[in-house]
Amino acid sequence: MEKKTVLSVKNLSKIYSKNGTSTINALNNLNLEVKEGEIFGLLGPNGAGKSTFINILAGTVIKTSGEVNVWGFNLDKNPRQVRASIGIVPQEVNLDPFFSPRKLLELLAGMYGIKKKDRITDDILKLVSLDKQANSYARSLSGGMKRRLLIAKALVHQPPIIFLDEPTAGVDLELRQNLWENVKLLNNQGVTIILTTHYLAEAEEMCNRIGILNKGNLVALDSTRNLINKFQTKIVTFTIDKMLDLNKISLDTLKVISNNNEKVTVSYDKSKIKIEDIILHFSNQNIKILDITTDDADIEDVYLGLTKS
Repeated sequence: MEKKTVLSVKNLSKIYSKNGTSTINALNNLNLEVKEGEIFGLLGPNGAGKSTFINILAGTVIKTSGEVNVWGFNLDKNPRQVRASIGIVPQEVNLDPFFSPRKLLELLAGMYGIKKKDRITDDILKLVSLDKQANSYARSLSGGMKRRLLIAKALVHQPPIIFLDEPTAGVDLELRQNLWENVKLLNNQGVTIILTTHYLAEAEEMCNRIGILNKGNLVALDSTRNLINKFQTKIVTFTIDKMLDLNKISLDTLKVISNNNEKVTVSYDKSKIKIEDIILHFSNQNIKILDITTDDADIEDVYLGLTKS
């Protein structure tokens, strides 16, 4: 069954004019679709346009041109329904220190006009593992709890789509794992997740598909796996029985990264060299290979390759 498209963006552009003369293209003809139930990663260096994109959907930045549809609602015709369909978890922790999580969520529910009987405050607190801290002051919560409370705030109006803006910026590893687990839990409940991040391991761990923005342009859009496979550089370490004579190596694109005692690490372009060619080179020098380990490209390589320009 074809999954429903929950976010569709066509030719979206945002141009900021700078001191009346020059302009900056924060987003340049962006086209993408996100399907229901996926975890979609939007990657890019600082200033790539990720925040501009989120702010357009949140209604705090007005787009210059293009068409945006969220959950079937058009941003120009139904801006309120678009905002109601999205929960945004900001980068900055912005919480009133004197509210408890429960009080905060109840207050927000009231602001959204959600009737008492329709509120799911306790369910949300459970979902983000804050049920035990439901009545503590926000100021007494740990950094991780505060992050989870931001996710809880975004869930109050039960939106089908959650935007996480750099959810683990400046967060330690253990907490990051904990947040990822919470996000996966939400996703398992059917919430579509879109996250911006510049932690590449995060995108690789979490996302079904990734779009990479650079200077306002979408430079890649594919499944995480395909993006990694597309990247051609392969790194291999050989354990050998004697030193290799580097002067005798003449393969195009083969680079020797390190060569000490009985270990030599090389990188090469998979489209130009086969590993058999390298092995042949060794045997021509009467070198025996005792072990081979490879290190495939990860999303970091892809990202650097695409955003270096």
